[in-house]
Amino acid sequence: MEKIKLYQEYVRDVIRRHSHHPAYGDIEVQQVFDTQNNHYQLVHAGWHKKEREYGCVIHMDIKDGKIWIQHDGTEVGVANELAGLGVPKQDIILAYHPPYKRQYSGFGVG
Repeated sequence: MEKIKLYQEYVRDVIRRHSHHPAYGDIEVQQVFDTQNNHYQLVHAGWHKKEREYGCVIHMDIKDGKIWIQHDGTEVGVANELAGLGVPKQDIILAYHPPYKRQYSGFGVG
């Protein structure tokens, strides 16, 4: 259980760091932390000129004692950030890759 709490803090920390990147127009940067179900997102929502803007920048889940990266719209790569914080690579799953390709990622397979 202690590992899960540590992973929750790491995931929130990564999302918080990315939430400081400026958005344009009237865009709200939302940090979504569902700690009960272990779902975490960074979302941009709002308006730019006359166009509606909405997008998920980061989506991570914690399940089965591992961090599953569902979506990563960052340049650095949140998997690398998590590894830098001390999360073992086998506990980081690049869920946006098909299962048969994960073995070549250098991270966990699921």
